[in-house]
Amino acid sequence: MADIKCIGILTSGGDAPGMNAAIRAVTRSAIFSGFKVKGIYRGYRGIITDEIVEFKTQNVSNIIQMGGTILKTARCKEFMTPEGRQLAYDNLKRHGIDALVVIGGDGSLTGARIFANEFDFPIVGLPGTIDNDLFGTDSTIGYDTALNTIMECIDKIRDTATSHERLFFIEVMGRDAGFLALNGAIAAGAEAAIIPEISTEVDQLAELIQNGFRKSKNSSIVLVAESPVTGGAMALAERVKNEYPGYDVRVSILGHLQRGGSPTAFDRILASRMGAAAVDALMEDQRNVMIGLSNDEIVYVPFFKAIRNEKHVSRELLNTLHRLSI
Repeated sequence: MADIKCIGILTSGGDAPGMNAAIRAVTRSAIFSGFKVKGIYRGYRGIITDEIVEFKTQNVSNIIQMGGTILKTARCKEFMTPEGRQLAYDNLKRHGIDALVVIGGDGSLTGARIFANEFDFPIVGLPGTIDNDLFGTDSTIGYDTALNTIMECIDKIRDTATSHERLFFIEVMGRDAGFLALNGAIAAGAEAAIIPEISTEVDQLAELIQNGFRKSKNSSIVLVAESPVTGGAMALAERVKNEYPGYDVRVSILGHLQRGGSPTAFDRILASRMGAAAVDALMEDQRNVMIGLSNDEIVYVPFFKAIRNEKHVSRELLNTLHRLSI
């Protein structure tokens, strides 16, 4: 801890609402505790290309309400090589940066873990991803905002679905995790959610049609997680057209709409707590850990657990959706 005088911050991977609130919290908590802070633009690529500037408290004024990330984000193949990581390390040392706070998802924390192990460099991660798929935390930064965006979109789609007595497949993000689809379906009163955690077969599709599009309803909405496992909304709609031609099927793919927008109060508070906790963790000589939230308490989750352990969807939530869809 005595060796840490300057903390670097970067955002990496897909952007998520609340990242700016986290940047703000890390910056101000670090300055409050006597550290210098340097912002690194465009993720790991910015370390290699030397896009590093000192941050003062005014650099993070009036950003808590903003979506996206003021530090930008980018992919960096060079950082995946030993030579690239060596260059990144040399640049960090040249700028006097003694520790990093990395805000991002699974891939970002994987890169952080490799770099930290190679150079014995203190890194603390913050879970910034709308997918909510990192083990060890009840919620990730951006998930609640994305969930609310999905709910609002479905509320609007239901108006036209009801008017035209249609079956809508709505595709949401979550390539390997169905949290957005499942909880979005419950929040919006949808009839079903098709998620990668549960394989979808033809007979299950038949059950979905029979149970989800009853005579007592004049429309049905099904959320589908974008995934090779589910096949995606377009593939499912095509199957319905071929196998159940009596249904009027439509597809809406929400896409990057889910990533944008001003973060909810929950995400702003979560990001602020986690950002402050990241500085606390460095002061406690923690490294190679992700800040998580469990039962409303801040926890430290080793990178290898957050990355390698699978976060399971709740069977109770699946059962609730099934019971409420009649």
